[in-house]
Amino acid sequence: MIRLLTPRWLAACAAAFVLLSSVLRAADPAALGFDPQRLQRLDALVQREIDAGKLAGAVAIVKRDGQDAVLKSYGYLDVENRIPMRNDAIFRIASMSKAVTTVAALMLYEEGRFLLSDPISKWIPEFSRSVVAVPPPPGSPADVKYVTVPAKRGITIHDLMTHTAGLTYGDFLAKEDYQKARAYGWYLLDHDETIGDFVKRLAKLPLATQPGEGFDYGYGTDVLGYLVEVISGQPLDQFVEERICRPLGMKDTGFYLPKEKADRLAVVYGLVNGKLTRMEDSKRSDFIDGPRKLFSGGAGLLSTASDYGRFLQMLLNGGELDGVRLLSPRTVALMHVNHTRDLFKWNTRAFGLGFWVNEDPGNLGENIGQGAYGWGSAYYPEYAVDPKERLVMLLMMQLRPAGGENLNHRYKPVIYQALK
Repeated sequence: MIRLLTPRWLAACAAAFVLLSSVLRAADPAALGFDPQRLQRLDALVQREIDAGKLAGAVAIVKRDGQDAVLKSYGYLDVENRIPMRNDAIFRIASMSKAVTTVAALMLYEEGRFLLSDPISKWIPEFSRSVVAVPPPPGSPADVKYVTVPAKRGITIHDLMTHTAGLTYGDFLAKEDYQKARAYGWYLLDHDETIGDFVKRLAKLPLATQPGEGFDYGYGTDVLGYLVEVISGQPLDQFVEERICRPLGMKDTGFYLPKEKADRLAVVYGLVNGKLTRMEDSKRSDFIDGPRKLFSGGAGLLSTASDYGRFLQMLLNGGELDGVRLLSPRTVALMHVNHTRDLFKWNTRAFGLGFWVNEDPGNLGENIGQGAYGWGSAYYPEYAVDPKERLVMLLMMQLRPAGGENLNHRYKPVIYQALK
């Protein structure tokens, strides 16, 4: 009997092919130096969170020597509609965008377009007269929240890459003025303006600290993304697509999502009063239906576990993947040494160009390899790359707010304990 090639049957075949290809790409964990039984603790860990109602679903990827020891989906992409999570699910990656934008800028650096020590006012003149907010002197009126002093020096490109530019997300003395200027918080996808419009307005606001004197996590990478636009002459989305995503085969990574891919966008859940609550889905997402004008280099990208895993593998390989070289080994090495002295007070106490660096494992106090580097996202995913162990690990999830949960940190020691 001849089976009719109906759209439903073709869709089922396509889904089966995606699943089969994902399974076939996973290598034997034992051959890659893992204890397979101990590595199954990762499955148990993630499933416990799902069973406890603390997580909807996730996709895990663990690479060693360039091969996938783990590529697996758990739970649901959409809980209410009982849609299972899938390996090619698309996730909002927020601050994991920062590493991509930093690589974009370093590609221009390697072309001799600038020095990291160059002031950004050379290309963005609005930053030529930056001021810093400081507490008002004693006896000032109660409504005076701050006064300003001139910046001791200009913001450099290095400052943008290391979050030492004095640019926060607006939560400091000048908070009210940042709120009035629509420059408060990392989420910029709903802005009906370009990143250039936003950055020029941001430049008129006071800095939180003197450039180079403090670690202030914030809009630095968004300004860096605009700098990429100015220097390259291309919009940031076009530069990232043509110079990074297409060469690396990252076919599902970008700043906004085509509507035909909406069914693969994982729903955002949050823990509200301890209960898993639907927060945002593809039907109400600025990534699909927003103005689609502002390319946020600091928090605007979407990606899949496999796509971002390829990006991380490129870094682990010293800037090259499958015969395509984006950066030199020396530039990548520069990215994962400590650039912030003692200014970075979080977890590892050391920050490179775009991510934390585990320079001294005793500072972190967890089972993460010396020399490893990584970062995470407001939506809960987190990654780490360990050059010594030739290891990439990534857990993609969509949980915001996370309600104090920390699976994004706990999964990494579970992978390390499985290494032989």
